[in-house]
Amino acid sequence: MKLSLLASLCTGLLTACSGPGANVAEGVRIRWATDPESLDPLVQPNQASTDADNLLHLSLLQTDFAKSSYSPGLADSLPKIRLVGDSLTLLTYCLRGAAAWDNGQPVLASDVAFTLKLMQAPGLHNEGIRTQFSFIRELRADPNNARRFTLVCRGQASDFAHASGDFFILPEAALDARGTLRRYRLADLIDRPTNAAPDTVLAAIAQRYVAAAPGRHPERLPGCGPYRLVSWEKDHRLRFQRKPQWWADQLKSPPLVLQAHPQQIDFLVIPDGASAALALRRGEVDLYPEVPARDFNRLRRSAKAQQTLAFYITPSHNVVTAGFNTRRPALADRLTRQALALLFDVPALLAAAQQGLGQRTVGIISPNTDRNYADSLPLLSFAPNRAAALLQQAGWRQKAADPAAGWMRQGPGGEVQRLALQVRYRADETTFTTIGLQFRAAAARLGIAVELRPTEASAFLSTLKAGDFDLYIRLVRGNPYLFNFTSVLHSEAAGEDNLTGFGTPDSDRLVEALAVAQSPAIRGRLLRKLQVELREEMPLVPLFFQYNCLAANRRLRHLYPSSLRPGYAAAAITWAPQAILP
Repeated sequence: MKLSLLASLCTGLLTACSGPGANVAEGVRIRWATDPESLDPLVQPNQASTDADNLLHLSLLQTDFAKSSYSPGLADSLPKIRLVGDSLTLLTYCLRGAAAWDNGQPVLASDVAFTLKLMQAPGLHNEGIRTQFSFIRELRADPNNARRFTLVCRGQASDFAHASGDFFILPEAALDARGTLRRYRLADLIDRPTNAAPDTVLAAIAQRYVAAAPGRHPERLPGCGPYRLVSWEKDHRLRFQRKPQWWADQLKSPPLVLQAHPQQIDFLVIPDGASAALALRRGEVDLYPEVPARDFNRLRRSAKAQQTLAFYITPSHNVVTAGFNTRRPALADRLTRQALALLFDVPALLAAAQQGLGQRTVGIISPNTDRNYADSLPLLSFAPNRAAALLQQAGWRQKAADPAAGWMRQGPGGEVQRLALQVRYRADETTFTTIGLQFRAAAARLGIAVELRPTEASAFLSTLKAGDFDLYIRLVRGNPYLFNFTSVLHSEAAGEDNLTGFGTPDSDRLVEALAVAQSPAIRGRLLRKLQVELREEMPLVPLFFQYNCLAANRRLRHLYPSSLRPGYAAAAITWAPQAILP
């Protein structure tokens, strides 16, 4: 990613002022579109969950929004890298000397080792994180320094230095005071067969974790982050208060990733965008990230809103996609999926749903990453006639006597298949509704029946994992530094985070090779090949990348609007005195 380019694309439109009363100077109120559902540090079901966990917990490395990169968090520096032969990477970390849990006990290498093993333990809903970090095979503790350790990684991927530090560290004493997991080798847990005989020690660890229920009761699993959750009104509000004594306060010059200024952070769950915009204008919300394009343009054109609000636009790595359930017989062949992909009128959708605040793409990689983006591929066209020809090539036929009967074909077992689609998307997203309506209208002109199934946010992901859809429309949030797609594109992840169920031997090999790519050049070539493979197989249709549109009270400072999610630094925010505003 070209950080200088991303920085230059960020614009702030600032105007003259008024602001909230002095009584809110100690806190910040931020709009969320959805409830986080869970605050489990091993499993974040949505972006709100991740944002909340980032206040409660810390990782070895944290996202630095000012630099658009990773910076040391619990670690005192970026890891020291040593390559061994052509198959291993050694990453040496040292934890900050001041880092401590809420009870004052230091954060040690043994806590990192425990966390890595917990991520691989059976009996927990940790499938996604388990796959993501399986490249870390061993933690070698320094016998002379309880805070120093080396991670032994299988492979020599260029992004290991970042990926190895991007998970929340959990306290061993809170869940395994006797150190029972220490008897297990990390590699053995990673390679443990799914049909292995039950293990009473591992079962007990899993039971303690489940009983603690950190997803709903984070206070039962102490963190080392700057905030604690003090109230949670589901689907309404979460309130976090700053800890009066936090270990990073001892640092003379804490880096941005260890700054925590607001004494209180309230996340207000307001699903409807128009209602959220009204709350912002009324001063009931201070920060509104990911403003829908229509509301964003309406706000920044308002002379009254310009008096109280500031507006920021940055590119994002969030791509709106349509994904096919490839496990459905009617969608199991690529010609059918290729045909249906031609029924999305992306230019019209960008104009209608995003008012031009978006960027077309050929794949799931941002067009702003020149080395990785498959610019040799043409953008998809809106071509209903070509779609009809591809359907016929795939064996589909319409009865001339009754076109309303739709498209039929005979399956490999002699069964009759009918092309009729159920489309799932989150009910609270107007952009997804617009896409669904446009697709249904285009399909209807070809005689394809489409049923729109808007689904509540709380049930959306579980519905997709259960396979109860033919086509989904959703936002996929990307990361410009990490390219391990094993959990979302590999065939072995079907039924979990691989929602389309897609995977071929060729695509699996590409995904596996990407996870261990040894240089940016090799990774770029593999990413381009993967995009070509996905275009040919079409398990999903990348429609467009969104911009991150952010509106905030003009007195807010140190937002650090960024292309990195969630697009701002909540804990770094401060208030400017009203008297000094221009």
